[in-house]
Amino acid sequence: MPQEPKIRRAAVAGAFYPQNASQIRLVLSQYLSDARTKKQAPKAIVAPHAGYIYSGAVAATVYARLKNTRQKIERVVLLGPSHRVGFNGLAVTTADYYETPLGRVPIDKKACETITHFSQVGSLDEAHAEEHSLEVHIPFLQLLLKDFMLVPLVVGIAKPLEVSEVLETLWGGDETLIIISTDLSHHQDYETAKRRDAHTCEAIVNLKPQNIRDDDACGRYPLSGFLHLAKIKNLNAETVDLRNSGDTAGSKNSVVGYGAWAFE
Repeated sequence: MPQEPKIRRAAVAGAFYPQNASQIRLVLSQYLSDARTKKQAPKAIVAPHAGYIYSGAVAATVYARLKNTRQKIERVVLLGPSHRVGFNGLAVTTADYYETPLGRVPIDKKACETITHFSQVGSLDEAHAEEHSLEVHIPFLQLLLKDFMLVPLVVGIAKPLEVSEVLETLWGGDETLIIISTDLSHHQDYETAKRRDAHTCEAIVNLKPQNIRDDDACGRYPLSGFLHLAKIKNLNAETVDLRNSGDTAGSKNSVVGYGAWAFE
């Protein structure tokens, strides 16, 4: 008897984004229609992972850059921070598919196997089970891309070199897209957040991970590792959007920062 596939079920549908597939398509299509696109697709993007009402429009500004790459991208390497499980290193999953209300995305098991020889990489399904930092990006990809495989990596405490050497192994060519999931400052007043996030934005654009402080970005570990490699590979960073929840759907008394960057 063939073995049943192992599915990482949607954990935050109905909370961070709509539960209904038609509603997801409607919301994302609206965000994406409001965003400008470019002919050249980025090699990598950095985008936020809050609930769509807060950060969906910001994420869409950089996801719109993928509109002309529907046929080209075959693999997405997606890194996000761990919010619920504490661990060191990077966690792959033993699941065969990641599922959202839009359907299932196959995990690139072969690619995952190529990085498990690194001592900082291990299987930890617990880190994936309830983690939203990866899941909220997948509906964007399901809407924009045709057939692609996913390499989902939840990142715990990790040194930039530990992240960058994994990314180097998975880098690939035009068929591979790298996504780093991070929000920026948390629970500052509006003006303080704008200043802090502008400082983080400058560090990202100048590929200087050493200038990103612990509380500047919740995804600082995957982000710093990526920036370390981006500098080695001479990527050019473009700030596509920089806002916070006070601009989108919340009070200005205590905000969370969001930014979107494209790397070519």
